[in-house]
This record gives sequence, structure tokens and C-alpha cells, in this order.
Amino acid sequence: MQMTLRFLGATQEVTGSCHLITVNQQAVLLDCGLIQGGKADELRNRDPFDFRPELISAVVLSHAHIDHSGRLPLLAKQGFTGPIYTHKASAELCAIMLKDAAMLQERDTERQNKKRAKNDLTPLEPLFTQDDVDQVLTQFVALEYGQRFAVTDDIEVTLSDAGHILGSAVVELWLGQQAEQKKLVFSGDLGREGMPILSDPTMIEHADLVMMESTYGNRQHRSWQDTLTELKGIFATTIHKSRGNILLPAFSVGRAQELLYLFHIYAKEWDLSRWRICLDSPMAIKATQVYVNNYPLMDDDFKRFTRLSPGQHPLLSTAEFTSSTEESIELNDIHEGLIIIAGSGMCNGGRIRNHLAHNLVRKGADIIICGYQALGTPGRLLVDGAETLTIHGQSIKVAASIHTIGGLSAHADQAELLRWYRHFDNQPPIVLVHGEPESQQILIDELTAEPALAPQHAVIVEKGNCLDLSALPELVWVP
Repeated sequence: MQMTLRFLGATQEVTGSCHLITVNQQAVLLDCGLIQGGKADELRNRDPFDFRPELISAVVLSHAHIDHSGRLPLLAKQGFTGPIYTHKASAELCAIMLKDAAMLQERDTERQNKKRAKNDLTPLEPLFTQDDVDQVLTQFVALEYGQRFAVTDDIEVTLSDAGHILGSAVVELWLGQQAEQKKLVFSGDLGREGMPILSDPTMIEHADLVMMESTYGNRQHRSWQDTLTELKGIFATTIHKSRGNILLPAFSVGRAQELLYLFHIYAKEWDLSRWRICLDSPMAIKATQVYVNNYPLMDDDFKRFTRLSPGQHPLLSTAEFTSSTEESIELNDIHEGLIIIAGSGMCNGGRIRNHLAHNLVRKGADIIICGYQALGTPGRLLVDGAETLTIHGQSIKVAASIHTIGGLSAHADQAELLRWYRHFDNQPPIVLVHGEPESQQILIDELTAEPALAPQHAVIVEKGNCLDLSALPELVWVP
């Protein structure tokens, strides 16, 4: 039986998740995400797919983040007509996020074409348009956690809660039939244990192969209590000096809702009544409503807190929602007393860019970086200590205080990744995706440090690598 897994994205990098499973000539994609980072990285999204889109039978989408879902409209534009299976909350979030991505594609292409016209260059087309998004959204098939379903005659799938963002899934796949059947488990993006709002990641008992993310394979996050203490200290210091705003670049799905929840719970302890808190992101505002509508998926603490505060929903009670462009621009005239949550989380787009342009030069301002920053992004430059940042073609001096709060990450850290893998009862071979090489190698070293707990094989894959799944548990690579 022909049974292969080819790695086509998020290989030795963190974005662009895409993997191709083929069983008996039927091809299924796991994720189809945008590559994010610097300009050179993003240009790779225009490269041809490494397969013929019209020959893909189906897509299984682990979750809605753009680095996992963002090239789905392009896939449909180029001939894919099959179903896209994902959790129902992910389908709702993709309807928001993909439309926003199309708007950005069209806007950026228009801006580039104005420059190209001045140099008599051929105009570019957007990677995809709103019409492409409208088409691909008709192909989504919404599922529940724990529901086992047939993707093709030889591939069955179950989604389980990954605890990363709303609707995120660990994907279990049964490939082939009877004695020849193999089980692949794809972690997707794993969340953290004990974090607010969402449940902990689901532990899986058995697999013939584990494909696991490794974003933070080289480090431990700060404890949750230390993270809260650090946040409280930043707010207390800024209140004391009383001469600046606080900016929080935040992913519109996941991080923004987590911050709203924390501000609700700790409003009194952090003395937030003296601050005007604004969620300045149309996409985050829409995503927050999806979170509100999917209340049954929240963890027990969130549900208990909501029951104790009737009429005060934890995600709706603290911040102003500034949807319009005019409201957002007005915030630029306020120099102190503002807490602004805005996308994008890596500072490479969205309204946070305008707020950074107006606040980075102010010594009294504070910028709190509270999520992963890919290489080449403005957020990564700030974390790495850049003295200037180019925004809208202008060099902006960085005078504001930059804080990195790793404990708010929605990704499992090294210890949590090890614990998740070691829950498997048979030490299956493991391949690492969705991580930078240094982090991945350190995680491999930790995975194999204790022979009694070590996987049968542990490998960092490269783009284009193809694994013969019928040979498992041995890792046999094929052209």
C-alpha cells in the first residue's frame, strides 16, 4: 500500500504550515498556511505549490491562525474543489481572518502597483481576493471535537482540543486498512497547561508517528504567577510615572481575548480604573464575539467566573471596542493613560503600526511584546533591541520601554512539549515541524537524553522530505 507524508511548510521555520499525505493515490493536505516574516519570506507565498491543487482530495485544518490557514483561498483559486475539514469554531474564525487577509492582500498589491507604475513595471495581482475567500468558505465542513470521520476511503480523522486558540485541534489520522493501518498524530499548535479561558491540550495514548510543533523547544516560559506579577509591575510603574501609553501588539485571535479576560479579573488589583482600555482591531472585535458565542468550549474556571458575575461577561466588560478608522486615529492624539490592544501580533501590519509610529519615540511609553515574533518581523527587531524601526517608510527612534512577556505565550514550552509527547504509551518515532532549527535541536537533545523515555527515532525535517509511512516504526525516506 502506498502511504507517504511529504513536508512542505513550517519546516525549520515557524510559519507556512503545510503537509501532504498520500494514501493509494488520494492526497490530503494538513494545513495550508501563509509564510510570514520579512518581505523575502512573504514573497515565497507566490511560489507555485509543490503539488497540483486540483488533485487534492481534501484539507484537514488544525486551526484558524493565518500561518496555518492563509493560503487556502489561493489553493481554491488554483483548482482545489474538495472539502476543508476543521472544528466549527475554526471555521467561524476563518470566515473573519481570511477576509481580513484578502483585504490586506488587495491593499498591499494596490500600494505596490503604484510604485511599479512609476517604473513602468507590470502590475501584480493580489495573492487572492475577497471573491476567492468567498469561494473557499463554501468548502468548509465544520466538525466537533471527538468526532471520527472519513476524509477518503483510506483516511479517517478525529480532532481533539489542542488548547492553543479557540477551535484548535490535535489531529489523529488513521491511514490505510486493517493490518496495514498506521496512526499519525499531528500536534497542530499545542497550547499550555493551566492557561486562562481554554482547556488544557488533549493527551493522546498511542501513535505510529508523531508530528509535533517545536516553537519553544529550547526554553521554559515564566510561570503563570510570575507573569501576572510582571504585568502588574509594568502597570504599577507606568501609573506611577504617569506619562505614557501602554501598547500591546496582540494576535487578534487568542491573545487579544486572553488580555481582555485578564484586565477584567485584575482590574482592581492592577488599578486599571485610571486607564482607558481600547481593543483597536476590527478583526479582534469580531473574533471576540466568536469566543463569546462558543462559551461551551471554555474551561471550567472561565465558566465559573462568568456565573459569579452575571451581566458582566469577562470579554466584554472592560475595554472599549474601537472599530472605525476614525476612532483609531483619534487615539494618536492621546499621550498618556491609554492601554491599546491592537494587531498584528508581530507588528508587521494592522493598526499597531500607526500606534507604534506615534508612541515609540516617547520615553514614557511602554510596549509589551507578549507573543512569538518570527525572524524578520518588526516585533522581533524590538525584542532584539533595535534602536530604530522603519514604519511607513520612516525611521522611528525607539525611546519607549520594551517588555517581553514570554509567560503569555499560547504555545507549549519545552517541558510541556516533552510531557505531551511522553504521554504516548509506545515511544513512537517523532518528527519536528513548526520551529527554528536551534530550538528544534535542543528539543531533540532533551527528547533523547533519557533512553528509557526516548522516541524510537527523532528527526528535524527539511522541506520536501518524504516519509514512507508503510515502513513505520522505521523512518524510511523516499524521493
